[in-house]
Amino acid sequence: MESQKIPVGSEFTFTFSFTQQQVNDFAELTGDHNPIHTDNAYAATTRFGRCIIHGHLGSSVFTRFLGMNKPGGPGSIYLKQETEYLRPMFVDKEYDVIFKVMNIREGKHIAEIATEVYDPETGKITIRGTGTLKNTELY
Repeated sequence: MESQKIPVGSEFTFTFSFTQQQVNDFAELTGDHNPIHTDNAYAATTRFGRCIIHGHLGSSVFTRFLGMNKPGGPGSIYLKQETEYLRPMFVDKEYDVIFKVMNIREGKHIAEIATEVYDPETGKITIRGTGTLKNTELY
C-alpha cells in the first residue's frame, strides 16, 4: 500500500471557527474562567477590545484535524506538539490551519508536521508549531 504514503512537502489546509458557546464550554472543561475569554464587558476594557479564545482551544484544531484527516487520520498517535501563540484569536471568525509534512522517519513511521493557524483577513500567523505523529500506514 505504498500509494497511501504521504510524502515530505505535502500540505493540507482546513478552515474553522469557534463560537462563544464553545469558548464557554472550554472554560468549564478546563476551569480557566479568565474573564478575557468569557466576559464581554471585561474584555472590552482590555487591549483586545473583546473576548479572545483560549490559546489551547485555538491550538486544539491541530489534534482535531490530525486525528481525523490527512496528514494524520484514524490510527495516528500524537507524540509531541510544540506551540507558539503569536496573536489573539476571536470567536465567530474563520481561520485557516495549514499542515506541512516537514520530515519523515520511515523506519519508525513518524512524521514531523509544521502546524500553523492563519488569519485569512490579515495573512498573519496566530499560532505556529511542530507536531510529531506516528502512523504505520501513512509514513
